[in-house]
Amino acid sequence: MIVAIGERERLQAFSLAGVRIEPAEGPEAAVAVWRSLPADVSLAILTPSARAALASELAGRDRCLWVVMPS
Repeated sequence: MIVAIGERERLQAFSLAGVRIEPAEGPEAAVAVWRSLPADVSLAILTPSARAALASELAGRDRCLWVVMPS
């Protein structure tokens, strides 16, 4: 499964490609979403602010590849 995490307005277009959208409007929300992702998530697309909020969390999921959207 592929998910996109971050500000809703930056993620809308990904839903057209079947990506699961996980809006996170602040750092706490991004961490909460990340921690609640199912184990079958193989790719996470992050906005820059979601990436910053998840800096200490990303290494804990070694089976999930993550990428950051350009600013």
